[in-house]
Amino acid sequence: MTKTLWRLLALLFAVTVFAAACGSSEEAEDASETTEEDGDTAEESADEEAEETEAEDVELTQDGSILATVQDRGVLKCGVSGAAVAFSFTQADGSVTGIDADYCRAVAAAVLGDAEAVEFVPLTAAERFTAVSTGDVDLLMRNSTWTQSRDTDVGMDFGPTTYYDGQQLMARASDGFSAASEVSEIDGATVCTNAGTTTETNISELAGVLGITITLNTFEDFNIVTDSFIDGTCDIITTDGSGLVGRKAEQQPEGEEWVIFPSTPISKEPLGPVYAQNDSQWADIVNWTVYATVIAADDYGVGSADVDDALANGAPEMVRLLGGEGELQTAMGLSADAFYQTISQVGNYQEIFDKNLNPVGLERAGSANAAWTEGGLMYAPPAR
Repeated sequence: MTKTLWRLLALLFAVTVFAAACGSSEEAEDASETTEEDGDTAEESADEEAEETEAEDVELTQDGSILATVQDRGVLKCGVSGAAVAFSFTQADGSVTGIDADYCRAVAAAVLGDAEAVEFVPLTAAERFTAVSTGDVDLLMRNSTWTQSRDTDVGMDFGPTTYYDGQQLMARASDGFSAASEVSEIDGATVCTNAGTTTETNISELAGVLGITITLNTFEDFNIVTDSFIDGTCDIITTDGSGLVGRKAEQQPEGEEWVIFPSTPISKEPLGPVYAQNDSQWADIVNWTVYATVIAADDYGVGSADVDDALANGAPEMVRLLGGEGELQTAMGLSADAFYQTISQVGNYQEIFDKNLNPVGLERAGSANAAWTEGGLMYAPPAR
């Protein structure tokens, strides 16, 4: 083979290798471009799917919210005792009175514009939290104590305290008890209370701490507890002090003296609204309905008869709260005048308290339920 032929063959081989290399490079670039484009498409598709899922989640949450349910139904289902004097007590005509009942009305006024758009659902102590978790009631106002276990294990959410209470005992003066008696004096007694309540736990634990022996009988209905006390089956009954005051006022037989002791309650029992977990919009609505009544009462002295003047001429915070300039109620899913309706139809905290609790001998002054400016614990965040 001549040198010229060798050179031609070498040149041909070099051109072939170069062309193959260029082809491979272009294919790789094409593949890279395709992969990159496909990646963008997959990424965009994933983003779109995520946005669609997110939108669906939001829509489902909104459609399933308690506020939407109540507004669609046109009635607030509110769980109450129906047997708690001054808190929620069913009268002979079927109406329900008490501070708890009035806070059901307050929320109905805020959400529906009508304080009477309430279906009161009577519940025993054992039934109440199940009714919240299953959605049988939208709100529970049943003199229920806010505790750690109920907030976690039981799975409830609690709103602002509407009444600061504490557990006490009630006995007959004829059995040797007085308002100055101490818990240690009940050694050997039969004590009755509601089943499934903090009072049951409190008295059992305290008896153990004091080293005394008691026979503890529990009943689902506090009407039965009181009846058992009246007929002599129980030596002592125990529950929140406010409940004992109410029972004494309503049911103490003529010629008999019931006494409530000890002077310092044996427990802390903050009572207030209870609602289902994981619905922050509903929680905000219930909470601010309570706060609105406290702000109106204790910070500005605005009651049901003063709302129009306060809306027209009041302090900026009160004007906002009643639906005037700068109002925040619409951001909560309510009408601007939601709390105007609450206060005008139901009243402020002082009015609600005086109407329901004064008649049985309970006063705000000097108690934890007094305004924060008067040494009490009633305090609301600013409405701004």
